[in-house]
Amino acid sequence: MNALVLDWAAAEKAGPRAAGGKGWQLARMAQLGVPVPEGFVLAAAASLGRQPGQPVPPEAQRVLLQALRDRGWLTRPLALRSSAPQEDSAGASFAGIHLSCLNVTGEQAVLEALARVWDSQATPQAQAYRQRLGLDAEGGIAVVVMPLIEAAASGIAFTMDPLSGRRDEMLIHANWGLGESLVAGQADGDEYRLREDYLRLAWPLASRRVGAKRQASLPAAAGGTQLADTAAARAAQPVLSDAQAEALGEIARDAARALDYAGAGHDLEWAWDGRQFWILQARPITAAARYTYPALRSQPSYWSRGNTREVLPEAMSALEWDSGRVMAQRMLSSGFELSGYAPLPGVRLAALFQGRVYLDASVIQWVGYDALGVPPAAMNALLGGPQPAIEAPAPTPAQRLRHAARILRYLRRAAPLRKRAETDLPRLLARALAWLDEPLPAAGAELGARLRTQFLTVLGADELFFLQGSGGGALSKLLELVEKACPGQGHALTAALMAGGEPSVTASQGYALMALAELAQADAAALAWLRSPQRDSAAWREALPDGSPFKQAFADFLGRYGHRAVYETYLRNPRWREAPGYLLDSVVNLIGADAGALRARQEEAARQAWQQLRAALPFWQRPLAAKLLQASRLEGRQREAARSVLVAYLAAARRSALALGQRYLGQGLAVADDVFHLTATELFALADGRLAPVAAGRRAALRRTQLETWAATPDPDVIVEPAAGGAPAPAQPASRPAGQSASGAWRGTPAAGGRATGPAFVARTPAEGLEMPAGSILLAPSTDPAWTPLFLRAAALVMEAGGYLSHGAIVAREFGIPAVVNVQGILREVGSGDVLEVDAGGGTVRRV
Repeated sequence: MNALVLDWAAAEKAGPRAAGGKGWQLARMAQLGVPVPEGFVLAAAASLGRQPGQPVPPEAQRVLLQALRDRGWLTRPLALRSSAPQEDSAGASFAGIHLSCLNVTGEQAVLEALARVWDSQATPQAQAYRQRLGLDAEGGIAVVVMPLIEAAASGIAFTMDPLSGRRDEMLIHANWGLGESLVAGQADGDEYRLREDYLRLAWPLASRRVGAKRQASLPAAAGGTQLADTAAARAAQPVLSDAQAEALGEIARDAARALDYAGAGHDLEWAWDGRQFWILQARPITAAARYTYPALRSQPSYWSRGNTREVLPEAMSALEWDSGRVMAQRMLSSGFELSGYAPLPGVRLAALFQGRVYLDASVIQWVGYDALGVPPAAMNALLGGPQPAIEAPAPTPAQRLRHAARILRYLRRAAPLRKRAETDLPRLLARALAWLDEPLPAAGAELGARLRTQFLTVLGADELFFLQGSGGGALSKLLELVEKACPGQGHALTAALMAGGEPSVTASQGYALMALAELAQADAAALAWLRSPQRDSAAWREALPDGSPFKQAFADFLGRYGHRAVYETYLRNPRWREAPGYLLDSVVNLIGADAGALRARQEEAARQAWQQLRAALPFWQRPLAAKLLQASRLEGRQREAARSVLVAYLAAARRSALALGQRYLGQGLAVADDVFHLTATELFALADGRLAPVAAGRRAALRRTQLETWAATPDPDVIVEPAAGGAPAPAQPASRPAGQSASGAWRGTPAAGGRATGPAFVARTPAEGLEMPAGSILLAPSTDPAWTPLFLRAAALVMEAGGYLSHGAIVAREFGIPAVVNVQGILREVGSGDVLEVDAGGGTVRRV
């Protein structure tokens, strides 16, 4: 093949500089299994050196005509479409700027059309467009060559609504014949609006508007196209049936996700030939409205990593984001809905930037204020992160009454849910654990059906999302009450009050590890094996004798907690039942730890805090404080329990997905783990035979590379989306890392009271933390439940990320360990061995 003629595979490898933006996107889609017609690209290099108005150079003529002869296309009507290097990119669409020629037949017509497409790069409008965007034309212009689709209907699909900015809605415009009349505004086609139904992983039709469709664009007998009147009877009928619109929506959504699973909106041209839909062009939507509450339209959106960095520190794969975005959305909205507040439909609360999860802190602050009267600054403290508080007007008396009414409604509705959760949570956990032990189906389609059931169970777990996302209502009120009674001591006293009590599932997991360590210390065979440098953790069942007390206890531990993992929200991370090495290292690390002393310290801290608060409160507020404390502890326990159940469901889905990956090894997937780089709908399509294994493997390989690139990219704490529009950008950092003072002190959010002084130990992963000497100040970027064993040896905890409701904060309060979270920038300034003084009550950390 000549280097100037690129088939789809060659165009995909050559990239946009050679194949142009349009040609490269089409080539990518063709390689990834999107229904793209056959075609090729005449590389941009073929146009170099030619001036406008000159004939096509002989070499370009030769290779182009030879490519058409080889394919038998010289007598077929063709489409020649411009494909400049920057065209159809995220920063420049070039929509309507360069020329495309349709219904081109014969050698002479093809060469004339090629010259016209090349010449369109020098038109005044093209020059003005490039000048406005600061682009040049030095790379030439490639041309996509395809047989003309004999379109019965065609049009445009937007995978988000660019006018409103809603990303849960898709717009399809359809017209009879070719799409030229619709794109040029010469015909008023039908409009179909689809809205996402995440519980079905589908986009059902939400509304349909039938346009006039007075004219259609059709191939002309002499070449090119012509407008023709549409018969009145036909013009009155919808171009697409409801089923066809939904089917096209699925194809458009799949094409957009194939190109970018993070969810960027795409503008796609499509055609229907009477048998199937074809995608003819795809470009990112370069300009869309910012969809938010009216009160926030004059303020920027602050996308924050504050709370998500704790449990989601890494970039997310395609399958992880499929579940993660729904979980985040429901966790952050279900509690407000319970109060009777109606959130703005379709408003986006979570998004991926460079693969990392960010929350729209502006929207979350506004909803907290608008629904319940929570001050934006207080909402920020719960979220964590250095984003500023939004501006909110002082509430009117009528608004205060509405806030009070919603709070009462929330309490009235939440109470039975929490009571029912006491019996539901064990039942749901048992169901998920049973899935983990059930035999897997033999047939691929049945395995796909099981995976679909498990995945949709996660997406529909509103009870769990409520328990996870609404675990701070009573705690925030208790904190407010304590602060009023004991000014300046609210965080410290409240944290001390929360120490001890009935442990959460995460604290119980820590205590169980301490019990395992005690057993191991008394089990000589187990201790020798645990401390062996040649220990094979995966072979613990074979290595330990059957009579070993530690072996039986460890098996029981895995039965209760083996569905969990280090950073367990990531489906791609092995569960402890698969890879128990970290647990076994933790057992060795905890030998000698005194659980009794830990519990006694917690109980004493809680007792002293209650005595102090009781003395400061009026007698009529003491029963309220006691009820709030009881409710706060219950909320914290249920939040951790709900997380454990969700993780168990994810573990079951992980097992089914890996089994599906094993079935396609060597047929397209390079490794079984490739399944985590496919979306849920792609996995179902793979199992059902609707997505070719080769295309699935290409999607997975592309995303694996992308994930590696993201992993090496820093993730700023805050990304600002301007109020006036424009691309989101990282917030400008302060001259000094947030939270640090010139005197070597840092300030954060108090999460658990107390004081401690000791050497710092910096750990960026739980495995690194296993080297921490007992009594150290543990410094971590974030913590999830897998870090809990380290808390049991630490004198205090300091986290860069997290808020008052973070998992690390909840468990630190239970254990009675001083903890300060959201201490921005401290890991850049402190090294292991530096002596620190932590005043958790005041939220300060000071280098001694």
